[in-house]
Amino acid sequence: MPNFEEPRRAPRSRGFARRWWGAAGIARRIPRKRPVTRGPSLTRRAPGARRWPNSVALIVQKYGGTSVANLDKIRNVCERAIRTQREGHQVVIIVSAMAGETNRLLEMAHKICATPDMREMDALASTGEQVSAALTAITIQALGGEARSLLGHQVRIHTDGAFTKARIHTIEGSKLLSTVQAGRIAVVAGFQGVDAEGNITTLGRGGSDTTAVAIAAAIKADVCEIYTDVDGVYTTDPNICAKARKIDRISYEEMLELASLGAKVLQIRSVELAMKYGVPVHVRSSFSDRPGTMVVGEQGLEAVVVAGIAYEKGEAKVQIINAPDRPGIVATLFSRLAEQNVSVDMIIQSPSRGGKGSTDVTFTIPKADLARCKALIEDTLREIGGASIEYDPEIVKVSVVGLGMRSHAGVASKMFRLLADEGINIEAISTSEIKVSCLIASKYTELAVRVLHEGFGLDKAPTGK
Repeated sequence: MPNFEEPRRAPRSRGFARRWWGAAGIARRIPRKRPVTRGPSLTRRAPGARRWPNSVALIVQKYGGTSVANLDKIRNVCERAIRTQREGHQVVIIVSAMAGETNRLLEMAHKICATPDMREMDALASTGEQVSAALTAITIQALGGEARSLLGHQVRIHTDGAFTKARIHTIEGSKLLSTVQAGRIAVVAGFQGVDAEGNITTLGRGGSDTTAVAIAAAIKADVCEIYTDVDGVYTTDPNICAKARKIDRISYEEMLELASLGAKVLQIRSVELAMKYGVPVHVRSSFSDRPGTMVVGEQGLEAVVVAGIAYEKGEAKVQIINAPDRPGIVATLFSRLAEQNVSVDMIIQSPSRGGKGSTDVTFTIPKADLARCKALIEDTLREIGGASIEYDPEIVKVSVVGLGMRSHAGVASKMFRLLADEGINIEAISTSEIKVSCLIASKYTELAVRVLHEGFGLDKAPTGK
């Protein structure tokens, strides 16, 4: 039986560097047990549309930490869910931990031990979502609705055993379907699952998005609504660029690139699942009824040259200097990083200034993994000999993304010129068919984002819509 999330090939690289990421496979094991009548496909509806007259729709709603940050906000979530149900729809809610709760729990663990056991960290972190789910179900009941909270092991979200970064294998949706068919709202604790040995696992930061889309795919929901503290996907971070503009519709592929490159609206794995199984995703604000951004297939979308600017501050640069230039050196290092579930991003290998027979290797890894990887990297290099290492956590990756890059030349050169005109040095470059990324010093983040946003005309709405 195939897994929900199994490796796939990355988009083709166009030189400079490579990037790998996991993707989604899915086992739809649960038959759809609800009225045959159903709403029209959201991929054919106007952005923000969410009513299905005279039919029953199965809707998954995901609420992030800021949406359930306190009891008043939880009440707002519950009123929205009850209103949706009373319109005649079946509703499944996925909730994150209350804002700041996961950080609080992890900080307590780190006060006890600098490197806590990963299994116990998952057991601890998962309690945040358990609290949110129970409080949400209680509130729905207090408002006159019917609800039942369900944890990852009760829904039977089966994962692998990679603690803190688990990947979903299968979901048994029978309990969810029986819950909504009985007229209840199912409230699911996001972010968590259970491995083959019964251990609680978590899906990594933003894992509730993945839970929501995976459940929507498994139970064949009509739409997955992602509620957050912003009212959609913007051309860049509006906290940095005041002229950032909300996008009405964006393709899965563009959203996948933006998510992988630092855009915080959706977790990358949730977009992979949505793209693979055609789950319409509606990103919208939990504090208003305004339409948000529909994440859909490419069909019918205008292929703008650049759709958005993203930045990622969560990476650290590792530079290996004067490594022996012979087959197997790089493979040994990256194999050991992979064994520790460390994702490697930009990779550049170049001749070393040390002379013939030596090479320099530069790559980036998540900043959160740097401390635990230093010993592994240094031990590996002691084995191969003749290399020194430099670490730089003060870097940022700035990227431009757009479907139109496939057919338009000159995007990379324009990006490089815009940065050069501001005196911003580029330390590394990577590309794919629809994105160009540059590694720069973190102190230039805001300047680079604003310059690129204006330079590519993203402050103006696309013409011809």
